[in-house]
Amino acid sequence: MEKIRYTLVGLDCAGCAAKAEAAVNKAPWIEKATVDFMNKRLTVVLSDINPNATEDIQHIVDSVLVGVQVVECTDEPENKAHKHSHKHEHDNEHGHEHGHEHGGKASTVMIVTTIIAVIALATGLGAKAMHYEIVSAVAFAAAILLAGYDVIINGVKSVFRLRLDESALMSIAMVAAAILGEFFEGAMVAILFRIGEWLEDVAVDNSRQSIEKLAEIRPDTANVKRAAGVAVVRAEEVEIGETILIRPHERIPLDCIVIDGNSTVDSSALTGESVPIAAEVGTELLSGMMNGDGSLTAKTTNNYENSAAARIISLVTEASENKGSAEKFVTRFAVIYTPIVVALAVLIAVIPPLLGLGTFRDFVFRSLTFLVASCPCAIVISIPLAFFSAIGGASKFGVLVKGGNFAELLAKARAVAFDKTGTVTTGKPQVNQVLAEDGFTAEQVASMAAAAEINSVHPYAQAIRNYAGNSGEAVRFSDYSEISGHGVRCKAPDGRQILCGGRKLMSKYGVEVPEGKSAQAYVAYDGKLAGRIYISDTAAEGAEDTIRELEKLGFASVTMLTGDGKEAAESVANSVGIKDFRAELLPENKVEAVNEIKAKDGVTAFVGDGINDAPVLAAADVGIAMGLGSGAAIEAADIVLSSNNLSALPKAVRHFRKAMGIIRFNIIFALVIKAFVLILAAFGMAPMWAAVLADVGVCLLCVANSARLINHNLSD
Repeated sequence: MEKIRYTLVGLDCAGCAAKAEAAVNKAPWIEKATVDFMNKRLTVVLSDINPNATEDIQHIVDSVLVGVQVVECTDEPENKAHKHSHKHEHDNEHGHEHGHEHGGKASTVMIVTTIIAVIALATGLGAKAMHYEIVSAVAFAAAILLAGYDVIINGVKSVFRLRLDESALMSIAMVAAAILGEFFEGAMVAILFRIGEWLEDVAVDNSRQSIEKLAEIRPDTANVKRAAGVAVVRAEEVEIGETILIRPHERIPLDCIVIDGNSTVDSSALTGESVPIAAEVGTELLSGMMNGDGSLTAKTTNNYENSAAARIISLVTEASENKGSAEKFVTRFAVIYTPIVVALAVLIAVIPPLLGLGTFRDFVFRSLTFLVASCPCAIVISIPLAFFSAIGGASKFGVLVKGGNFAELLAKARAVAFDKTGTVTTGKPQVNQVLAEDGFTAEQVASMAAAAEINSVHPYAQAIRNYAGNSGEAVRFSDYSEISGHGVRCKAPDGRQILCGGRKLMSKYGVEVPEGKSAQAYVAYDGKLAGRIYISDTAAEGAEDTIRELEKLGFASVTMLTGDGKEAAESVANSVGIKDFRAELLPENKVEAVNEIKAKDGVTAFVGDGINDAPVLAAADVGIAMGLGSGAAIEAADIVLSSNNLSALPKAVRHFRKAMGIIRFNIIFALVIKAFVLILAAFGMAPMWAAVLADVGVCLLCVANSARLINHNLSD
């Protein structure tokens, strides 16, 4: 399947965004289409190859919207594979530039015409007070045309295409008010609607700009050391393994490891943690960190696209493609709601006069007021904005969420399961003791274990290699085979079998381990136990406080799942306050355990790191990966704790519960006020301009309520 992203130039209505999304999704060759109103972006996943996708999508959008241009985002990685003609590329580029230029001019024109319209309105009121009715009518009509000309033009186009969108409703109301002689009402509708649109745009743009500031953490260039000296190179052209110079107070351009120099680095842009990190030889640095006073030389470990800063920007900006149920409700609501209110407005205009309850003029005016009051802006703008702001706000304290649906699920979660090594613990275990059996020495056991684990990425393997030092490198084995969740099997130079792993591995190959001789790792030579290795890992910073906070937040189940032995698991669980743990689990056993927890306690999150956690991360309702290290874990996870600190988890839960509370409030508040104003309009108790004012006021309140999530104070 192919994913393509487009910019929707000229999209200025959240309800229109919902209509475009619904229309594009109906195309048989499209697997999924998502419109992100905040970023004016359409993302489509093609189920079938379509060389004319852009043109066909433009036709679909034209069938439901007026004046919106579909422009392919050719800088998106997913779009680079999409083939199109040179002419089409040129047209897209030209269209994008034109749209940008037009937007700037339109903003200036809008402000100027609105100011003149207000002056015309004031002139009309003055003339009316002095009984100059003709002058008053002309001034009010001028105000309608100045403030509402663009709405009327788009509305007329929509009416001729038999589409009743927001522009059509407003233009009908303004023109009809003038025809009925209610010039003041029409002028107030035009001006209030224009001001309301402008204020909404300002609020949305402010939130969008807060998110766009994330792009500043990704430098465009890097100082690369080459034969001719240090060259300033575009960051995307730097290859893995090249040597870069990081000068004082420069932002780190790519993931790398320090090979020379000393400094401190600020990681707050990535993790939200303000404590500086000491950088010296061997320190791993992530792109987006800010270097301190020292100069560093480093070797790159990731290319530009896969470096931490790029991952963070990608995760946050693409989050709008996965919508929560509240956002999906908004999309369905906007599509169904407008035809219903239009039908009700027609009934208000026709039925009461036919029943002799009043004049047609009176009830036509009521129906127009009803239409004006019915615009669903408050809901269709504020709900997507709330998710947009909440996800952006979470990124500021080191929590990256891949979509509103996952934010919603985390808010609902009442059970959580943790991996042990690298999650609840530091992931940097150390060998405490090596005990040899008869016929072997501790040095031999350590050397055999280190040689057997030479290729393993398991943290215990690294601890064993560090303990053995050079003695492990002196031994050479063959036929290496790592058995997931068990350990390693290989052959010694004399052809005898070497095993290094847990008790299950020993049992699998018939090696007897006497009771009372439990350890974290065992070494066997030729079917006989050679020795035991005792390894310990310390609890991660903040792990105990995290468990306590989750219990305060009402989590019914907090469980630790690990492949390590019972003794090691019990020790760690007790040290951090986890009451329920399951040990000696294979990856598939962890998946089974999570499914059992889900069946018992409901929505369940799993927190882990590393490649072995990918299956269980995918199986959980919400998969949460620690840090930006393992690509497999990040791909499988729904949420990433970029700070690599568990303390961010309860913060995220509180943050998204707060967000869902705001979203629920906005929906209920907007619907209640909307229903109240509609009833007043139907009974002729609300002037048309008051209906607009109420609509705009509710919308602005809901938008402001949503936008504050971008800077949500977690102590609330």
